[in-house]
Amino acid sequence: MWRYREILPLFPGESPVTLGEGFTPLMHARALGSRVGLDRLYIKDESLNPTNSFKARGQSAAITRALGLGVTTVSVPSAGNAGNAMAAYAARAGMRAKVFLPRDVKVPFARECQLYGADVTLVDGLITDAARVAAEQGAPLGWYDVSTLKEPYRIEGKKTMAYEIAEQMDWTYPDWIIYPTGGGTGLVGMWKAFDEMERIGWMQPQRRPRMVSVQAEGCAPIVRAFNEGSEKAAMWEGARTVADGLRVPRAIGDFLILRAVRESGGTALAVSDKAMVDGMLAIGAAEGISAAPESGATFAALTRLVEQGAIKPHDSVVLLSTGGALKYLDALPS
Repeated sequence: MWRYREILPLFPGESPVTLGEGFTPLMHARALGSRVGLDRLYIKDESLNPTNSFKARGQSAAITRALGLGVTTVSVPSAGNAGNAMAAYAARAGMRAKVFLPRDVKVPFARECQLYGADVTLVDGLITDAARVAAEQGAPLGWYDVSTLKEPYRIEGKKTMAYEIAEQMDWTYPDWIIYPTGGGTGLVGMWKAFDEMERIGWMQPQRRPRMVSVQAEGCAPIVRAFNEGSEKAAMWEGARTVADGLRVPRAIGDFLILRAVRESGGTALAVSDKAMVDGMLAIGAAEGISAAPESGATFAALTRLVEQGAIKPHDSVVLLSTGGALKYLDALPS
């Protein structure tokens, strides 16, 4: 990731806090594509990042900047993967890490935070409740909050996915990028990166990828707001889904997500938990890629868009597989 250090928050004389994140493979998914009639389907496999997800990118950037600012204790509310990544990078930087997770989080997420020496607090409710408790405890003590869009640096790490996709596609844009959306930092970061690449002359101004925001039927505030034509998304009550990363009842960057989707000519849609799991199995069996339910959601969305005729047979499509399946194996049918 830090091969793009000139456009990342790193000052002269500083060294990044890194575990080798970034430049994950962009796999040409020929077998999977043939199932839906596409010859240019690609999967950006973020499971190969440290701690098994794309969250490593954002936390590498955030912890790097926090270290430069003299921070000693960092705090984050998380559905799972962000907490794992923050704990790992904090350990690398020699910081204390405080992670706040929903009480019903899958056990591997909590255990992995503990593996890296983080203090873990389980909170009744959802990630929004974890954020409230984290703020109540951390603000009086001066903990540095690295939750989504509460600081400006995680998005800088996430935007590198777009730089990599452009480079891996020989400096062209795909026609579509399908992205599983919880907090949505990655989608917003990629949209920011397209603008940057055009401004610095790496890419010619042209039609950017159509951005597709995919959510779970049991927690779809962005989809509802998109369909209603709203600029912001109201809180989703009773959020439930097998994909912990999509169980975000309200995203702080909702207006940025919606703006990017609309400006790109993209769309937002929700898929069922069953479709997500079926997508996990399809990606794994066809391409040998470990895909979490969030990643499976992208294939479910792709299938629907192809059936509707929105995605054409010769369109180039990138599915963002944001994390691996290992922490979600209990979601698979026995």
